[in-house]
This record gives sequence, structure tokens and C-alpha cells, in this order.
Amino acid sequence: MLRREIPHHEQAGRVIRLSRSLLAPAPLNGSEELTPLQPHQPWTEQMQPLCYWNDEPVALLVEPQAESGWIDGRQWMSELSTAWFSLLSTALQVGAWLENHRFCGRCGAPATKLTAEFAMHCHACGHRNYPRISPCIITLVTSGEAMLLARSPRFPPGRYSTLAGFIEPGESAEEAVHREVFEEVGVHIDQLRYHQSQAWPFPHSLMFGYFAEATTRRIRIDGVEISDAAWFSPRQLPSLPPPYSISRELIETHLARWREE
Repeated sequence: MLRREIPHHEQAGRVIRLSRSLLAPAPLNGSEELTPLQPHQPWTEQMQPLCYWNDEPVALLVEPQAESGWIDGRQWMSELSTAWFSLLSTALQVGAWLENHRFCGRCGAPATKLTAEFAMHCHACGHRNYPRISPCIITLVTSGEAMLLARSPRFPPGRYSTLAGFIEPGESAEEAVHREVFEEVGVHIDQLRYHQSQAWPFPHSLMFGYFAEATTRRIRIDGVEISDAAWFSPRQLPSLPPPYSISRELIETHLARWREE
């Protein structure tokens, strides 16, 4: 449904209005479904050509302040089908990049948006920057059927999730899995298995999902990034992450495996 081709030759099309992580819903006439795609309209110089969605060109308009009734990106993802995830995540990540890189990071001069690619060019010093993507690992640690899930202080009450963290400079994804798990919960692991990746636009992460088997079960939380952690049986689970997240995908994949056995 999403074609990753920048429609820079188009002069009109659909528009997504964005302010930070909030997207404007399109006007509804009673029979239409909720959508962030505004009606077909002429594009202005302030709009960033983004992609094609169902063969329609789409542009992004980053606005300084959201209006009443705008909806947070996470809520959009929970209310729309998973088919929308690629469009929403692309809009949110490109929007964050446009907002945060209006000036050159090398010399501080105003940067110029290029048309044929996602790039901001500085004519003063020649520096060019592209949308930032921050690689992260996210891991479901298991011990047989039991899952090690943890709480961040930022989570809604009762929610537990898998362990995650940023990959540090010079570090492989597998090294990051071992380090993050031990730093956050004090557990040693082995038998790492890569599952899949997911763009995570809050604001610009790329999550590499792994399974790992614990070699120790004693939990020692760091008390900073993790406020609580525990082993959970598939028959007694806490509140879980939203269905559109890779964290939930890892959990559901593990649960499906144990249901089959």
C-alpha cells in the first residue's frame, strides 16, 4: 500500500498535517472512516513530498502547533489497522527530522530542503544531513515457558513489556542484547535468536527484535530505567504492550509456540 518513492514531481495530492507526535484527522462527513489523510489539494512550498499511498501522492505539512482534536501517533496506530503502520511511522519520523534539522549541525547556518531525497543541505559549509535512525535492540528473555517482562516508570499502570535499549557506538546488536539485559535486570542469557525488525517512530528508532534464553533467573533491577521486573507464566499475564508493537509480536510468538506444544 505504501510506495517508498518521493513524489517530488507532483504538485497536488493528499496531505498529512503533523505537529510533533500529533496528527490532524481529516474532516468526516458521517460515512467516512477516521483517517489522517487530508483531502486532495494543491501542495505548497512548506509541504514535504513523502510517498505514494494506494498510488496517491502524499505530502507532509509540519506545523508549529497542533489544533484542538489532533490525535497522538500512538492512538492513531491503536485505532487504525496495522496496514497503516508504515505510513504513520514514515510521516512521524520524517516530521521529527524536518523539525529538528532546520539548521546545519556543523556551522549553524539555515539548511535547505532538497526535493528528490530526504536531505537537508547547508550551502554555507556543504554539510548534508538525512533523517536520523537510531538502532535499538528489543528482547524477550525466556526460561522455558516463562517470560521475563519489566516495567518502565513511564508505562501505564500495570503494563509490562520486553527489555530494550539503544545500540552504543562500536557495538553489535548481539552485544547490546547481552549488555542491556544484564544492566536492566541482572540476568545472563544465551541462545540469542533474531526474529524481525520494526521502525519505531517515537521519535526515530529502528528496533531489532530478539529472543534469548536466560542462564540465570535472579532479577536485580537497575531502579532507573526499570521500576519492576518479574517472570510471568503464559497462564498469568500482566497488561501487555499494544498489538502494533514489536514487543507484543515477540510475546505473542512465544505464547503461540507454547500453545502448540
